[in-house]
Amino acid sequence: MSTPFYVSPQQAMADRAEYARKGIARGRSLVVLQYADGIVFVGENPSRALHKFSEIYDRIGFAAAGKYNEYENLRIGGVRYADLRGYTYDRDDVTARGLANVYAQTLGTIFSSAAEKPYEVELVVAEVGTEPEGDQIYRLPHDGSIVDEHGSVAVGGNAEQISTFLDQRHRDGMSLAEALKLAVQALSREANGNEREIPADRLEVAVLDRTRPQQRKFKRIVGRQLARLLEAEAAASTPTDAPSDAEDGESSETPTATTDRKGTTDTTDSGGDVE
Repeated sequence: MSTPFYVSPQQAMADRAEYARKGIARGRSLVVLQYADGIVFVGENPSRALHKFSEIYDRIGFAAAGKYNEYENLRIGGVRYADLRGYTYDRDDVTARGLANVYAQTLGTIFSSAAEKPYEVELVVAEVGTEPEGDQIYRLPHDGSIVDEHGSVAVGGNAEQISTFLDQRHRDGMSLAEALKLAVQALSREANGNEREIPADRLEVAVLDRTRPQQRKFKRIVGRQLARLLEAEAAASTPTDAPSDAEDGESSETPTATTDRKGTTDTTDSGGDVE
């Protein structure tokens, strides 16, 4: 009888981790950013039916990169856990930290089991607080570890480069339009350093908006509202030059134009379609 081939536990875990990382890297990246009024999820997704971002509970959102069928199973399990806990105890007992612990146990068990392959997924669980200091963002890699993030996080194919870009440019108190613009800029950067254009119809955007009067804070930003946000930030970043032949008597018209432009931006940020 031949002797079975021996592989050390360290090498087996390293091989499983490399397998999972390669599977995740083949997927499109996504980013999660804090802004003044909540948390925004942005990713490139040409599908209108298969979502990367979903609502788990009142204040909790879910984002995932990797194999769709695997993270969809995890999402459904999270929704069932949240509904059961909220019904059995209290709605306030459903937290992102508790949900992240459940996901960590599931991913860790699958990763360490030799009977099945590791999940090729990376998750983000976010909860919006009543104040920015209460926001929580947790990143869960394929091995079930939990990383507490602040400000911004990127997962998926080009996550390392995108995270570096976001760390250098993200700041607290950004408006939704500013955070959306930064996210699109980060996703547009390719591994070779070039930039590409991502049209609005290929973007999936959702927010956890703490200012919503409803108990459920999750909403998707689509259609005209998304286009207005992108156009408003592009217009705000474009400098306006005064006419060179303006007379002294016409200079008083400049503040009026500035006021109108700001008024338009404020209207854009406060309105929009809710899916």
